[in-house]
Amino acid sequence: MLVWLYERCKEIPMALTKKQIKQLRAMANSLKPLFYVGKNDLTESAVNQADETIEKHELIKCAVQDGSGLTAKEAAAELAEQLNAEVVQSIGNRFVLFRRSRRDDVEHIRLVRE
Repeated sequence: MLVWLYERCKEIPMALTKKQIKQLRAMANSLKPLFYVGKNDLTESAVNQADETIEKHELIKCAVQDGSGLTAKEAAAELAEQLNAEVVQSIGNRFVLFRRSRRDDVEHIRLVRE
């Protein structure tokens, strides 16, 4: 029972505080987009690629290309829901997602506490 509860809690995205969002926005400022939403929008393979990327980096900047039928806010919301991630920011055609990685070989981002 306890193992199931622990596994289930890892799937639920954590609610970020305003200070944590501010910290993550500052960190994302210097990032280049690692994931692009193209004309095919969010296919299963695209979501799998985004999952691998966010698992490796925890904080990723994404860009929506001109041929896509989605806006950045729509793509961010849909992708965040599928990845169990938090939308940190959405400006223009770019958005930033955060999800704590389950991998041990990744340097985890230390979030501020209130």
